[in-house]
Amino acid sequence: MTQRRIDSHPILDSLPPASVEFTFNGRKLLARKGEMISSALFAAGITVFGHHHKDHGSQGIFCANGQCSQCLVLADGRMVKSCMVAAEPGMEVRSYEGLSPLPADDELPEMGRFGEVHVPVLILGGGPAGLCAAVELGRLGIEVLILDDKPELGGKLTLQTHGFFGSVADCHAGTRGTKIGHLLAEEVEALPSVTAWTEATALGLFGDAKVGVATREGYRLVSADTLLIAMGAREKALSFPGCDLPGIYGAGAFQTLVNRDLVAASRKLFILGGGNVGLIGAYHALQAGIDVVGLVEALPKCGGYKVHADKIKRLGVPIWTSHTVIKASGEETLESVTIARIDERFRVVEGTEQTFAADTLLIAVGLSPVDEILQKAREYGLKVFSAGDSDEVAEASAAIFSGRIEGRRVARELGVPIEIPESWEDLAATLRSRPGPVTPWKTPKGNERVYPVIRCIEEIPCNPCSAACPEGLISMDGIMALPEYTEHCMGCGACVTRCPGLAINLVCEDYDPERKLALLELPFEFSEHQIPLGEDVPTTDFDGVVIGTGRVIAVREREDQDRRRLLMVEVPWEQRLEVAGFAIREPSVPIETLLASEEEDPVVCRCERVRRSEIVREIQAGVRDLNQLKALSRPSMGGCGGKTCTELVRRIFREEGIDLGELTPGTIRPLVAEVPLGLFVQGEDALDGEGDGPS
Repeated sequence: MTQRRIDSHPILDSLPPASVEFTFNGRKLLARKGEMISSALFAAGITVFGHHHKDHGSQGIFCANGQCSQCLVLADGRMVKSCMVAAEPGMEVRSYEGLSPLPADDELPEMGRFGEVHVPVLILGGGPAGLCAAVELGRLGIEVLILDDKPELGGKLTLQTHGFFGSVADCHAGTRGTKIGHLLAEEVEALPSVTAWTEATALGLFGDAKVGVATREGYRLVSADTLLIAMGAREKALSFPGCDLPGIYGAGAFQTLVNRDLVAASRKLFILGGGNVGLIGAYHALQAGIDVVGLVEALPKCGGYKVHADKIKRLGVPIWTSHTVIKASGEETLESVTIARIDERFRVVEGTEQTFAADTLLIAVGLSPVDEILQKAREYGLKVFSAGDSDEVAEASAAIFSGRIEGRRVARELGVPIEIPESWEDLAATLRSRPGPVTPWKTPKGNERVYPVIRCIEEIPCNPCSAACPEGLISMDGIMALPEYTEHCMGCGACVTRCPGLAINLVCEDYDPERKLALLELPFEFSEHQIPLGEDVPTTDFDGVVIGTGRVIAVREREDQDRRRLLMVEVPWEQRLEVAGFAIREPSVPIETLLASEEEDPVVCRCERVRRSEIVREIQAGVRDLNQLKALSRPSMGGCGGKTCTELVRRIFREEGIDLGELTPGTIRPLVAEVPLGLFVQGEDALDGEGDGPS
């Protein structure tokens, strides 16, 4: 099988070559040092990791974040989540077929006493919210312990290659997410009162207010005077015929493979969901050299920022609104996706079906807070704080500010007098807000030799362009206002370089009057080999419609452009204000339509392979208790503990006409994540000192 490693990326630095030799089903493979088994398998073109014992359904990845159990394999005879375990030299990995055999060795390990730790403040989650809270507390000298299940701090910031929105002064707007993650981690590491345990998973909160933690050294119990939950969010799933095929997984899993591990996880990609996660996922795929066949959004308008949608449309990616995926087809893995228009009641409009070849479908239909431990803390009546997506799902810039505010609230709870400026609450609310209205675009006057064309016409919290202009020629009346250019542009291109939405380009009016050509300076964030230097390109307008051709004649690239190239493109003078970009891919062409059959019964619970008909049967029999439903047909009884399917089950109740107020919710119990039993017998002897825990 062909290797699928990304050797060159326009934004990310190259990774060391794969040198760790291991085997999968007897075949020799190579992984990078520290690379997760799942990523190494994808790099080798292997996307089916085994088959389910119930119906022999093929299994692959879904979350790549340890939140589900789709990626199980046997590593040296032990069942593991391949997305959370690194390949080791000489490791024998086998596909997980059916049920895992019990280990032949039943020798009891030496028993030990659990290590216990007490800290003034315990923060669960090392993403933007948790890190910013820790910075606020650490600056006050308050002792803090951060727990995060990944090898490095930063959370999802480590996967975001695009420039961030928000306020330049308050949350690093205009800076790439990957860099923001490193900046916040460095701030935390410089504070002597803050300790971080990485690869440490919070397994549950108990009635004695202690948090059980899985660490590299074993099981630990941590108690704290104050608890702050900042565990982020997990991706929602959808149920439709074929939704369980390998090749269908979350956009966050895709970003993990592509942007963390530099693995080209797909060749032909389709996306379901037009929020920021789906739109950004499409852009990241194109950056990695992966073709994006299209994106569908069920609502009449994409929920993500318009500038995100505009930039992928300009590149040639079609977006179908008021459409959804009605079927995914393939034998062992995904081979095609069938979409159709839906009406205002989300019913399929017959005759509108189209099928496209695709080997990957990203599910990007929203996020759910990771809040199981938060709910238990409130149930026990503990004083607990929450920040970031655990509190309210929003953009990462909002999580940064949320963490700062909650950090100071925690300090107050501990008796430290610290001010929380009133403006912080207002800014936090603004950063969490939905996009505002879209204003009709005003065509620039075009009476200067060179000037910027700004295509930012939707109110979103963002101000890097106004901060970037050295002459102060771009003004904004508040962070949600639309930017306005005055005059006297010097043509430096700073605004083009800093705009997170790639919504600004420069026009040189008097470039070549004799040939009636203007010169455009367009932002371009793709690899050098993708630059069509000296070639004619199909130019596109605001909405991605091809309007003519232009010629790329030069590239401007400087260190202060943060790896964003500026391409000089000749266009007909009369099209200088219409051209917003150029397509880098051919139009998508549908293949023979495969209509969904009413008899097809989609999987709802991936772990236990429970289908919709099984749940409907119990609902019609009168079941109104999710705990009883678990016992009868086993949804949420698998490895993910209901994290993926619970919302889908609740949706089926609604579709069957049941008021959700009649339902008894499922009981949250520790452990909220899967762990090997051997973890619980590793004693305090593995710790350095008197129970201080991992560093």
